[in-house]
Amino acid sequence: MTTTAFAPATEARFAVARQVADAVLFEGYVLYPYRASAAKNRLRWQFGVLVPPAWGSECEEHDFQHTECLMEPKAGATLAVEVRFLHARRRTVQQARQDGGFETVPELQLEDRVLVPWDEGVEERVEVLADVAELAGDGVTVPFTRPAREETEPVLDATGRTVGRLIRRCEEISGAVRLSARDLDGPYRVMRLTAVVENTSSWSPPDGTADRDAALPRSLVAAHLLMGLSAGSFLSMTDPPEWAKGAIASCRNLHTWPVLAGEPGRADLVLSSPIILEDHPAIAPESPGALYDATEIDEILALRTAALTDEEKREARGTDERAGAVIDLADSMPPEVLERLHGAVRALREVTGPDASDAPPPPACRGFTDEYGVEAPGTPWWDPASDSGFDPARDRVVVDGRSLGAGSRVLLRPGLRRTDAQDLFLHGRSARVEAVLHDVDGAVHLAVTVEGDPGADIRREQGRFLYFQPDEVAPLEDA
Repeated sequence: MTTTAFAPATEARFAVARQVADAVLFEGYVLYPYRASAAKNRLRWQFGVLVPPAWGSECEEHDFQHTECLMEPKAGATLAVEVRFLHARRRTVQQARQDGGFETVPELQLEDRVLVPWDEGVEERVEVLADVAELAGDGVTVPFTRPAREETEPVLDATGRTVGRLIRRCEEISGAVRLSARDLDGPYRVMRLTAVVENTSSWSPPDGTADRDAALPRSLVAAHLLMGLSAGSFLSMTDPPEWAKGAIASCRNLHTWPVLAGEPGRADLVLSSPIILEDHPAIAPESPGALYDATEIDEILALRTAALTDEEKREARGTDERAGAVIDLADSMPPEVLERLHGAVRALREVTGPDASDAPPPPACRGFTDEYGVEAPGTPWWDPASDSGFDPARDRVVVDGRSLGAGSRVLLRPGLRRTDAQDLFLHGRSARVEAVLHDVDGAVHLAVTVEGDPGADIRREQGRFLYFQPDEVAPLEDA
């Protein structure tokens, strides 16, 4: 068992998964509007925070993550494990005095930014390489420590004069990785792998009442695991083979969830994340960069960020280097890149390229398969000619004996079926029908704008509406 750097081949496999792991690592790191003064940025880091045991016992936060999954290792296989987390680094802002000293201040105004106190996140990794044979029985335990340290950075104005300094301090944190595996009964050579990551810090609140802010610098923040087999494979926790479903159901996963990661079609890598993901998660190819917010709604975040005032942007740039990069990204994003964020279709794939069958599909179906990759010969999923019988601006639909169409007023009454949390906020609101739409399955949808919405005119101009089915509205008298 070693804790040295991985071999190049292992690094290459992990690099693909790290694209998603980085999104997990920095999820919620700094939220729109990317300023330290924003209320949502005052209570940070909600995922994968492993706090010191003495403090965790006094609250609802945890000091460990427990991962269990099934694997089918081949003879002589090794297991590479990478624990990744952020180490909170507390930044203090000081202003230069005329006597040559410095004093701590709540902010330091510069021409291009406003520096404020802030907790930065320093990425940390713990790498473990172990023979699978070592994991039987009591397994292996790898302790690790990150020492306390302090750094000072001078702050210069546009002329190069020292006007202040930043003091960054990391507190000592310590933890451990515990790995074990055991064979399961049955005709297949399957092992249950257990991986525990825990904070083992001896720190305790001085007065017994320290708040979360005091515990964060001594916590493993956004902690997650990458695990890879040199030979063999893992079983999917969400879509296991029939024979393994019972064993999968008995796996215990606490404060984390393992999924297959890396390149689609491979099963030799697992990401165990505090955020529940699907197998082989991937970053959207349209995404121009990290925005750290809700993994992610790039288009609206880019538009809103670009619309911040110059003063708001100055504060964001002074909050964190990553926040400043988001501001620069939004300000410099070309129109064609922004346009790609408006939406993407991933359920269709071309079948008429070089790899397609020599026998062409029926003309009406040529070009695409359905979302499962299955082509229905002679039955097109959508016939453009069928649109000729519909006119969203003039079509009508009967609801409660009343004919409704564009311009009609309705009362929104979304129920539990087909309804998300956003719709429930609109229950009882009045709206105006903008169009009556028919989908390829024959269902009818009403495009509406909510009355009293100050952005209704903009939504109407851009063709962005809310959609409800006829049984989710009730007719109202026209104004």
